[in-house]
Amino acid sequence: MSVAKIIEITSASPSGFEDAIARGIARASETVSGIQGAWVAEQKVVVRDGKVVEYRVTLKVTFVLGGDEPVTAKKVGKRKK
Repeated sequence: MSVAKIIEITSASPSGFEDAIARGIARASETVSGIQGAWVAEQKVVVRDGKVVEYRVTLKVTFVLGGDEPVTAKKVGKRKK
């Protein structure tokens, strides 16, 4: 049985929304494995002097939690005072 988790990330690009999405997924993939999909929750632009200078997206990224093995607790030693 698979269990999925959803995380929310924000990414930006100076060139467009598609690039901001690609950058966000690429960066999330560096630390999260098993990404299955994402959806755009929000899009925004930063405007300076009447021009769009940055495209921002908030993504909800879905990934499957890994491992079919049971999680075991590590033994923790007592702290010295």
